[in-house]
Amino acid sequence: MFKTKVTPSFGDIDGMKHVNNNRILEWFELGGLDIYRYFTPDLDLDFENWKLIMVRKEADFVGQLRFGEDVEIRTYLLKIGNSSFTVGNEVWQSNELKAKGKTVIVHFDYVTQKSVPIPDDVRKKLEEHLISEEDIGKNI
Repeated sequence: MFKTKVTPSFGDIDGMKHVNNNRILEWFELGGLDIYRYFTPDLDLDFENWKLIMVRKEADFVGQLRFGEDVEIRTYLLKIGNSSFTVGNEVWQSNELKAKGKTVIVHFDYVTQKSVPIPDDVRKKLEEHLISEEDIGKNI
């Protein structure tokens, strides 16, 4: 599991005085940077070198996030397929789960416009971060 600390900024707050839900989806991507580096170590955004494409993102907002306290983004793997993988995301504040979600990402060749199998060495790294269904949403 990867853990990333985020400090909500004033601009993250909406009219209801809590973190806007759109920011949480952006934080899911921030939490996934370590996983993306397995495929593109320098995170080069040149499409000839970039190897991932996001095909699905979903989120459940289960509590309000407030300004003035750091947030922890937890990122792990839920499933690894032949050319795709599902990333689990959680947002915690004050030791409480505030949001959770899933992102499906495909190992993709932008030149040929086709999915490609996940290399064995990358698969092994991803497998180190698999989490069981029973641990989802637990404060571990």
